[in-house]
Amino acid sequence: MNNAELLVKKPDTAMALNSISPEDVGRIAQVRQRQYQVEEVRKSQGTSSTIVRLSGIDADNLGRSLEVIWEQELDAQLATENWGLLGGRGFDPPDRFSAYYHTLRWNRVTAARTDLFQAPFRAGISIEHYQLEPLRMALSMPRVNLFVADGVGLGKTIEAGLVARELLLRRKISEIVVCCPPSMLYQWQEEMETRFGLLFQIIDRAYVHRIRKERGYNVNPWDTHNRFIISHNLVKDEEYAADLRSWLGRDLVRPRSLLILDEAHHAAPASGGTYAITSQFTRRVMEFAPKFEHKLFLSATPHNGHPNSFRTLMAILDPQRFCQGVPVRARERDQVLIYRLKEDLRQLGIAFPQREVEPVRIPAPVKGTPELELASKLEDYCNLREERLRDQALKVRNASAFLKSGLQQRLLSSVEAFWRTLNKHNQTIQEQLHQHGRQLAPDAIKLDEQELSAIGSGVDADEEADEVIETTDPSSSSTTESTPPVTGEDPRAAEAERQTEKATLATLGDPNHPNFAREMKLLDEMMTTADRARHSPDEKLKKLFEYVERQMLEPTPRGSATGRGWTAHRILIFTEYDDTLTYVRRHLEAFIQSTLRSSERLAIYKGSTSLEERQEIKEAFNSDPTAHPVRILLATDAAREGINLQKYCFNLFHYDVPWNPARLEQRNGRIDRKLQPQTS
Repeated sequence: MNNAELLVKKPDTAMALNSISPEDVGRIAQVRQRQYQVEEVRKSQGTSSTIVRLSGIDADNLGRSLEVIWEQELDAQLATENWGLLGGRGFDPPDRFSAYYHTLRWNRVTAARTDLFQAPFRAGISIEHYQLEPLRMALSMPRVNLFVADGVGLGKTIEAGLVARELLLRRKISEIVVCCPPSMLYQWQEEMETRFGLLFQIIDRAYVHRIRKERGYNVNPWDTHNRFIISHNLVKDEEYAADLRSWLGRDLVRPRSLLILDEAHHAAPASGGTYAITSQFTRRVMEFAPKFEHKLFLSATPHNGHPNSFRTLMAILDPQRFCQGVPVRARERDQVLIYRLKEDLRQLGIAFPQREVEPVRIPAPVKGTPELELASKLEDYCNLREERLRDQALKVRNASAFLKSGLQQRLLSSVEAFWRTLNKHNQTIQEQLHQHGRQLAPDAIKLDEQELSAIGSGVDADEEADEVIETTDPSSSSTTESTPPVTGEDPRAAEAERQTEKATLATLGDPNHPNFAREMKLLDEMMTTADRARHSPDEKLKKLFEYVERQMLEPTPRGSATGRGWTAHRILIFTEYDDTLTYVRRHLEAFIQSTLRSSERLAIYKGSTSLEERQEIKEAFNSDPTAHPVRILLATDAAREGINLQKYCFNLFHYDVPWNPARLEQRNGRIDRKLQPQTS
């Protein structure tokens, strides 16, 4: 009988321990391995079940509501409260209690007070006073619609973290989404965690794959956390855009949400027409940004030179103040945009190392130099083509002008880059002549209107075409933008080749025209000259070799057979095209091959470099030169954003000048930034 009674009483005892009543509102409960605060307890009508409404208190589940049937939860229990122990060890002395009381009072800031900040005192950083201005402006807004356009290297990430932390402390936001270029995912995650104590989850293929494997395919990854980081590339992907769209919901605005759009200029349309042509990323931002209650845009280059593009970007930020096609007035602009340069801050007494721009002068080339010879023949070649195509349609002539401009840009970068594009142009012509011969009619090759219009509008200089490629196999890597193409092909170079091929087909014309034979003769001569020149270092490379010899290599000890050693000096070299990088790399490796540990001195950073490799390069280049042998970082414009290299490097070379001058400032900002230790 005792055993029977025990068997009966066991469930009763367990039920008593697991019971909950309306008097427990406000207590802490553990449900589904998370902690919640009990907000409501009520009995279900017609049943004996108890319905409990809870509010999450974990850092990654803060404020998220949950409603459960208490008796059906396996691990539901109320937290033990030991109020009886209160005061068991006595009371603090009055002076200590007074200090504690005043600390609480001084740290308690209501949402109505915009002149008191908490975030600066809860950040693990040394804050300059100018970095508090965006925070002041943000708190003065009922809804934060702020554009921080400080110059490169002034700490926009820190300013964004201060705003986000303050809004969280004031309970004005509970959810944050950071949208940034792929190369900056880990930097954002690290900065927010180490400097502000904010944990962010990166939304990538690996995370989505893991969540769906653990919780089911129908689980929306955006429902698993409160703070996310996603790349510009994945926002354009409908697979991820659909989940984000579902998470944002159908309401006009998702309450208490904050969007931080880093490098916001990528969302600005690139065209300067009356109605700027929007890219896929622009359309995504225009769709999702209005759904967030608060928006914070970051960019050191907010204006791309086209007023209509800037108007569109400002209209995305604050559609109440700005409208597409309507000029942005200074008064409204200054209410939402903050723009400071290093020169402005130096006038306020803030110390920044002075940038010194030193042109490397190359003696005037003599007649017969390959670059001059190629430039002259290219001009003659394009003039013959323009004369032959002068009666063609406007779009055909525009395609011819695009082809000429592309060849000129590549020649100004390097003979290697010029040869690659010219070779594609020549191959396309030869293929068509081989297929059709002299019977090729002027209109035998026709591109439709859409293809003609697309020539020259493929990859724009301001877009992220040189960002890392994203893997399509979620099980192949732990991150999303980590697997380079199989061929290692630079996406900008691939798109340039496609555009060159289309422009060549569109402007092939009539091979029986008198000018055609002269064109082909000039084309053959340019191919021969460029192919010969690309195997030798040009004058710019020779100047670079002189610098390496003078500043970076130690004198060879007499009688030494081990090769020359290296100083602690580091340099960063930028090229615009991947072909130019290959050219510089090939000749630079040959130049330093007889030095000590020559294979470890050069690092490469380009569009197809994986995220893991990028992180390794950053850590190596920022490590003490006595601990890591790398001395030269050779990079394309893929490294112009999102990587800080100022710790042990203060010299940067522009091997070529980018067609878009804004990229010069972005490149310089990799080392000319706050915390640059070198002052001379």
